[in-house]
Amino acid sequence: MRSKMLVGKVALITGGARGIGKEIALRFAEEGCAVNICDISSENLKTVKEEIKSQGGKAEGFVVNVANLKEVEKMVDIILDKSKKIDILVNNAGITRDALLIRMSEQDWDLVISVNLKGTFNCSKLVSKIMMKQRGGKIINVASIIGLMGNAGQANYSASKAGVIGMTKSLAKELGSRCINVNAIAPGYIQTEMTAKLSEDVKNKMLQEIPLRRFGSISDVAGLALFLAGPSSDYITGEVITVDGGMLM
Repeated sequence: MRSKMLVGKVALITGGARGIGKEIALRFAEEGCAVNICDISSENLKTVKEEIKSQGGKAEGFVVNVANLKEVEKMVDIILDKSKKIDILVNNAGITRDALLIRMSEQDWDLVISVNLKGTFNCSKLVSKIMMKQRGGKIINVASIIGLMGNAGQANYSASKAGVIGMTKSLAKELGSRCINVNAIAPGYIQTEMTAKLSEDVKNKMLQEIPLRRFGSISDVAGLALFLAGPSSDYITGEVITVDGGMLM
């Protein structure tokens, strides 16, 4: 019988109540990890927790806005008080508020930057202190290929994800001497609630730009997250790995 990869590990996954974050939480729990999930949806959190526990896993949920440092601090303190450590941080929480720049409101710019970029800063700042004391840990930031290539109508989202990529590389340099690995995943067009809203014309156009001629699945992203969280990636840091079917090749 194959031994589980993350037995004894404790993870914090932001935006973990649906989509990519939920799939990462499920995969980590299957591998023996005690997962702590935060999201703004209490109903979705409850569903994920119950699913993990019904399969024999360990899960706790927190209703938290990652853009609020005080809320994140309270959550991290609770996790640390109970588990005494945090081995893995997955910064997955993210939102979109798409519009052409000339039509984009200041509120929509600020909101996307606040959740996607400041949220990653808040969680990384607090958890990295714990990992430094532990002299080890894995930080996995979920960025996007849009942060590498840009996209019309997504200046705010693109800027936030480009910021996450820059932060990933900077933190990898700052934390490497403490045996902390920091990497980013840049998904392409993944089948989620977000991409489901695209028109058929847009979907078909995107498919023509993907050599594999299909959208990715949340499982594709979760599989990479599991690899980066596990021991096989111990000598990998500061990398931005695309999961895009070859779109940026």
